[in-house]
Amino acid sequence: MSMEWAGYLAAAMTTLAFVPQAVKTIRTRDTRSISLGMYVVFTAGIAMWLIYGIALNSVPMILANIVTFLLSATILGLKLKHG
Repeated sequence: MSMEWAGYLAAAMTTLAFVPQAVKTIRTRDTRSISLGMYVVFTAGIAMWLIYGIALNSVPMILANIVTFLLSATILGLKLKHG
């Protein structure tokens, strides 16, 4: 039995868990309580997971990390712009 369903479930859960904070930060533009160092490392880590997912040809890993990378990069950009 393929465990790919577990990958899709994990990808959906971890990506969806990140969405409310991303939406709040994008709407308010308030990044004062966000650590710049953490978001730089987090965004770079998501990029590496995306590269790894591509290397493995893992669709759930690729999809989840594309979405999470875009959200994280947006928040990082807001942090750099608004402090």
